[in-house]
Amino acid sequence: MAPTALPTETPPQANRMLTASTLAFTVCFAAWTIFSIIGVRIQEELGLSETQFGILIATPILTGSVVRLFLGILCEKWGGRILTVLMMLLSAGSLWLLTLATTYEGFLVAALGIGLAGGTFITGVTFTSRWFPKEKQGTALGIFGMGNAGAGLTNFAAPMIMLLVGWEGTAQIYAIIMAVSAILFWLFTEQDPATRARRAGEIKGATLAEQIAPLRYLQVWRFGLYYFFVFGAFVALASWLPRYFVGVYDVSIGVAGTLAASYSLSASVFRAVGGWMSDKWGARAVMYWTFGVSLVCLFILSYPPTTYRVEGIREVMEFRIAMDVVTFTVIAFVLGFVMSLGKAAVYKHIPVYYPDNVGSVGGMVGMIGGLGGFFLPIIFGVLNDWTGIWTTPFMFLFVMVAVSMIWMHFAILRMERRKYPGLKKLRDLPEGIPPGHELVRTEEEQGR
Repeated sequence: MAPTALPTETPPQANRMLTASTLAFTVCFAAWTIFSIIGVRIQEELGLSETQFGILIATPILTGSVVRLFLGILCEKWGGRILTVLMMLLSAGSLWLLTLATTYEGFLVAALGIGLAGGTFITGVTFTSRWFPKEKQGTALGIFGMGNAGAGLTNFAAPMIMLLVGWEGTAQIYAIIMAVSAILFWLFTEQDPATRARRAGEIKGATLAEQIAPLRYLQVWRFGLYYFFVFGAFVALASWLPRYFVGVYDVSIGVAGTLAASYSLSASVFRAVGGWMSDKWGARAVMYWTFGVSLVCLFILSYPPTTYRVEGIREVMEFRIAMDVVTFTVIAFVLGFVMSLGKAAVYKHIPVYYPDNVGSVGGMVGMIGGLGGFFLPIIFGVLNDWTGIWTTPFMFLFVMVAVSMIWMHFAILRMERRKYPGLKKLRDLPEGIPPGHELVRTEEEQGR
């Protein structure tokens, strides 16, 4: 038996484990993105540039991203339960210490510790995946991924809390909630079956070499690129949009947080739908829809407010094209929706294709995606400082998605034609081959 083999049937306590993991991850994600709100006040107090602000809100993302790979490997030995609790407690302590910082460097150090909350994604994925059979992986992990809604909760609730108790009090309240949540998670969960069996000596644990062996496959890195956008850009936008609304539409931080929450929630709560769609129609089809719709949305969002001056026959005519706040929010909501589907589709592959390496492979993909959440806010800030145009970050994302979709498409065609030379004579995409055709295969056969 493989060291992390999936169960063939759903254990009776699996849904309780899923619920506990999802709630804990929601709290962690809320704390992970707290700088999207309190960072605006810190920027005002310290007089930070857009680039410095981008670095501040991206610092927790860096920690949460890098530790995912190492936590994923450790999960194969210790299990995700104890590591989740440990990361939550360390993050709670860092949240409390944040209120003692007085310099920009001090805030960055505290932010590194807060970022450990982001590492609970891979510990939760590993823990949750071991409770469900392969055919239910997409839905289960999609539900767990709804914990991304924590970013929306922060954008919605943190401004109101900050108005009452200041940003320092907000950080302290988050610290208390995090610590209590860690204790409750420990009390209401139990060790996953694979870790329990390994500790009892019933199965043999994988060596480090066996855990990292799948990382040599280009497929793993390609999944990481997809996740760089669907997750990394989500984290970046969830943290950056409040500042965008304040700067572009001159609204209060409370209104900006509420508007940004609509994007964060749409990019989170529909992840379970993406998991279900991936189970039913295949993760590849979901990724095509994700990239296609994202390109349309990003093209519209990229267009800066522009005034045209047309010299007519009798007079000079001027007209202006600019997106109002309602239209922007609606398009951002649609973008978040398809990104949530894509997040579920990416992680649908991992426990199916790499059931014995969920921790290491999921950790690598999660790390690459999380690094998107680190680098993109910095890039956003640099682009805004450099060009002076608010919409340049969307232009950058448009190019990134276009490159990703082109690579995905031609990589799929190359794999299909290499394994089935007869496809060279077909003009349809592999997904467009009529049912019953001799070249139609299962989703698992298409994966590698």
